[in-house]
Amino acid sequence: MRLRMLGSLLRVGHPPAFAPGPGCPSGISHHSGYHLRCGNARDAPQRPLQLQGDISQQTLDISCPQVPTCRSQLLCPRRLSGRTDRSCPLSRACPAEGQPCSSARRKILLIRPKMALANEGNYRELRWFTPWSRSRPHVDMGLDGVEIFTNASGSHHVLRKAHARVDLVTMATTKNGGIYLLANQKGCDGDRLYYDGCALIAMNGSIFAQGSQFSLDDVEVLTATLDLEDIRSYRAEISSRNLAASRVSPYPRVKVDFSLSCREDLLEPLSEPIEWKYHSPAEEISLGPACWLWDFLRRSQQAGFFLPLSGGVDSAATACLVYSMCHQVCKAVQHGNQEVLADVRTIVNQTSYTPRDPRELCGRLLTTSYMASENSSRETCDRARELAQQMGSHHIRLNIDPAVKAVVGIFSLVTGRNPAFAVRGGSSRENLALQNVQARVRMVIAYLFAQLSLWSRGAPGGLLVLGSANVDESLLGYLTKYDCSSADINPIGGISKTDLRAFVQLCVERFQLPALQSILEAPATAELEPLAHGRVSQTDEEDMGMTYAELSVYGRLRKIAKTGPYSMFCKLLNMWKDTCTPRQVADKVKRFFSKYSVNRHKMTTLTPAYHAESYSPDDNRFDLRPFLYNTRWPWQFRCIENQVLQLERRQRQDLDGVD
Repeated sequence: MRLRMLGSLLRVGHPPAFAPGPGCPSGISHHSGYHLRCGNARDAPQRPLQLQGDISQQTLDISCPQVPTCRSQLLCPRRLSGRTDRSCPLSRACPAEGQPCSSARRKILLIRPKMALANEGNYRELRWFTPWSRSRPHVDMGLDGVEIFTNASGSHHVLRKAHARVDLVTMATTKNGGIYLLANQKGCDGDRLYYDGCALIAMNGSIFAQGSQFSLDDVEVLTATLDLEDIRSYRAEISSRNLAASRVSPYPRVKVDFSLSCREDLLEPLSEPIEWKYHSPAEEISLGPACWLWDFLRRSQQAGFFLPLSGGVDSAATACLVYSMCHQVCKAVQHGNQEVLADVRTIVNQTSYTPRDPRELCGRLLTTSYMASENSSRETCDRARELAQQMGSHHIRLNIDPAVKAVVGIFSLVTGRNPAFAVRGGSSRENLALQNVQARVRMVIAYLFAQLSLWSRGAPGGLLVLGSANVDESLLGYLTKYDCSSADINPIGGISKTDLRAFVQLCVERFQLPALQSILEAPATAELEPLAHGRVSQTDEEDMGMTYAELSVYGRLRKIAKTGPYSMFCKLLNMWKDTCTPRQVADKVKRFFSKYSVNRHKMTTLTPAYHAESYSPDDNRFDLRPFLYNTRWPWQFRCIENQVLQLERRQRQDLDGVD
């Protein structure tokens, strides 16, 4: 028996509360020659119901769409193709929030609320109710004869997550056989998460159809022609599975009158397995946050973005994401996406406009500004100007010194004291305060220009201010509270510096932006202290006392591995044994946790960011740890010190034994 599978996606504004994750399928199957079984997601309060029907014919089109809102109808394949057909046997509806259901011929067959809620990484459906599912339902379903599993998923994007998603599906069908249809949502959920699509059709451990990731299309359809007999042959070879199947209790059944297939499908050629094509992390950064920016822009009804462009990697990467968004929009319009075209015309306030050149579109949507001070170098100014020219943004160069002097002048007028930078004899407190004034003045100016720069050019609307603080700097608190990292949204706030550099390197070749090469080669610096003979006198890594590569390791151990100071020290002893002594590892861990705890309060004010990493320090949603610590960590640091002394004593004894 041959089966023609069809999966589809609908773009969503907000994920349905009942969407299951990968590996948590619902099932539809022909069983024992006479039954079609329909189950739903992993969290059923009871066993799924079974459909019983006529299978004298041999074609079945199965739709795996997504739900635009929790009260929208799930569309059948014939409706998706523009031909409404009320006789389609598998049209399904969602009548109420939290109540997924299956229906046939406009009749509801089963309704089941979601019970097991997600509570890991960057996604929490309900913080106080998080039951744990001890087994995968597709196992028992498959043992009882289910052959087709459908998963209408709500799985958000995280860098490198596609590998785990595909592995879950292929392993499920490798161990138990069967056909697996995975459809995932697309689009921004109105918050920090982005759902990346990535639909697929798999059978017996092989992939037969792959959907796109990060597309701007509202609907996507996948098809594959598969033979159910291949499932039965595959399962018959697994003797241990057959023994377990004899002990499974049968699922309840509901009789439904419809045809499974038609005889003409016997001549349809079968689909061949394909190799899954993965995006590199740099490509994922290029596409995911760019699509998220587009959804945020069109739904906020603003006219574009305003970005302080410093000439460094972080702000350059943010600009590149807007440029990548413009490429995605032009590509969608060229492929006939009328919804995207309508959105563009609304944003630019021009009903006859059709975007064709990403650079020209970027000039309409992105305003960049280099905010110079007496501490800024000519090199960073030139790098920012060249990048803006190459991507076509409307670029503004301004000087913030008058505003900085006015603010400091108010303090001097009131107190009679004039603060000075450290290189001019000032204390560390004076030095830090003068740096922070510059950073905060830039934030105020950014919002002023975001509100009025289009007005000054005679154009309507305002701009969204973009932030550009990466996840590693946020983790350490290496930023000024309420400075120019404070913005409306931050597309790189969940991405590490090392991944950002790889993304910027990708943009050099993909988008033909040679100005990025000099930005990559330059040392990272905030340029908040006076120059030394016209050169930068301060770098970020020197200020932090650690490298960005080390920060990424700290972040993953602290959040994902749940380590405190002592357990992180124990792990890093082995990880860095070839490059660091125990004393050096101890010093690094102590330095990190001291700065992390001192600056933890800054996480309460982080700009909403695209979350691409599961070690995000954002305390507002994803990292619920305290923001007030004992910054001395007395017990933990004492344990580290004792362990270091023991290791050093043992090392001396070993050396004495050699002598």
